[in-house]
Amino acid sequence: MFETAIVAFTTFFATISPIDNAAMFAAMTPAAEPAVRRAMAVRGTLIAGLILLLFALTGELLLRCLGISLAALQMAGGILLLLIGIDMVFARSSGGTSTTSEETSEAVAKQDISVFPLATPLIAGPGAMGAVILLMANAKGNLLAEFIVVAALLGVLLLTLALLLVATKVQQLLGVTGMHVVSRIFGVLLTALAVQFIFDGIAQSGLLPG
Repeated sequence: MFETAIVAFTTFFATISPIDNAAMFAAMTPAAEPAVRRAMAVRGTLIAGLILLLFALTGELLLRCLGISLAALQMAGGILLLLIGIDMVFARSSGGTSTTSEETSEAVAKQDISVFPLATPLIAGPGAMGAVILLMANAKGNLLAEFIVVAALLGVLLLTLALLLVATKVQQLLGVTGMHVVSRIFGVLLTALAVQFIFDGIAQSGLLPG
């Protein structure tokens, strides 16, 4: 179970990217009053949490309705996480964990960014949604493992909220280089986990003998 917790926390930390989101939040709300920024941070994290919990609770049903096997999900999720991990290692912007240039331009003109782009796609982005479905599917039938996955998700969301509330200080403390170092470390871990998910998917698919 300790391994499940480590894998879940690392995956969610890498796909939600709390530090990157704090820096983006600070850059998008330079003129906002402290009380307004706090309200947007809380509201955005709550909305993102509800979205991800919805995917966690209904992901298995969604897979059954679409006729998607666990092996297919493991391979597809592994490929998606691998691409995100590679972008993190090379400190490149990824549409799976951040906004596109068009989305950023639209967000700059908005007064309230709690729903878009903070809740989604910054916090509850495609990478995080895919990760929560994949991890919950892997824990299928094991209530303790499912609880650990949800607990890891909530833990990363709480960490995200805490960093959003002190976003300006985080940005000043770590700087661009510090944030890239953290991103690269978790990118390497996420890449390794993604490859393991792909291997597990191939093994369960029956495509290879033995």
